[in-house]
Amino acid sequence: MRLISIERQIRFFVLGLPFFFNQPASWANDFQPQTSDFSVQIREDTVFYRVFAVYVLPEERLTLAVAEGDPNSQFELVSDGMVLPAVSGKLWQWRAPREKGLVSLKILRSAPRDSMLINVFVMVPFEQMDGEYLENYKIGHYPSLPYKNSSIYETPRGFIEVNQENQEIRISPHFQLKQFLCKQAGDFPKYMVLQERLVLLLERILARVNQAGHRCRTLHIMSGYRTPAYNQAIDNVKYSCHIYGVAADFFIDENPEDGMMDDLNGDGTSDIDDAAIVYDLIAQMSGEAWFELFRGGLAKYGKTAAHGPFVHVDVRGFHARWGK
Repeated sequence: MRLISIERQIRFFVLGLPFFFNQPASWANDFQPQTSDFSVQIREDTVFYRVFAVYVLPEERLTLAVAEGDPNSQFELVSDGMVLPAVSGKLWQWRAPREKGLVSLKILRSAPRDSMLINVFVMVPFEQMDGEYLENYKIGHYPSLPYKNSSIYETPRGFIEVNQENQEIRISPHFQLKQFLCKQAGDFPKYMVLQERLVLLLERILARVNQAGHRCRTLHIMSGYRTPAYNQAIDNVKYSCHIYGVAADFFIDENPEDGMMDDLNGDGTSDIDDAAIVYDLIAQMSGEAWFELFRGGLAKYGKTAAHGPFVHVDVRGFHARWGK
């Protein structure tokens, strides 16, 4: 089996994964975390995936800093084929354009060659809402005061515009923008809120699920973002983490791909015991040091007439557990 560098081994330890050389070759071939050999600090998060997405307001300044890697390596930030000026060799302050849309930034390392693609979505500011609507898409009303004065529950700064052209954009190696859209009816463009840290957590969960032997290319996101209007229509709690883009309900749907949680324990049925397997893996992760930044809610749900078994995670910033 192909040997990997000490630096890469350390990265897998940080991810909460055992080293690849302890895994059967078939697992390494089936699932790849798709990490770069360097990481980038973006706001309060450290990103080491080869592709990732960030959400900004028009004309917002975004600081990108290479946080690790060979100190002798040279880096460039490139957009539309142009090398952008750096504050220092590994630090950039990029300013978003005035107009909404997608800008692709690429950080290139000269030797050994490596890269990271950062898809930056310039959002539509919250202030452009007209009553309950943004364009013709119904958002509804956000609570006027944040729950427990937590910043997670503040009114969103803006909304990502999702259309036919950008919905399949990768926001991380194993997730696409469309997976997190609200389920409410409506034509494109649609609008959503999504926090980067949630996607980082889902990538780590996906890697751990595969490491545990449950082959899975992505997680089936049953419910990601919900507009307050949709959240109210399904009679969910007022301060649901889903309306703030920090929560996901998901299950493993790989074998077979049938819109239902896989039979992970092999007892011939899809039920809460299968959700419990994923729940327990995440609960184990929550005891690891790196998980401190990802504190939030964790719950497991069984099968009902409306849905199959699933797991809920969120990054609300404080510990919460429940389930049925």
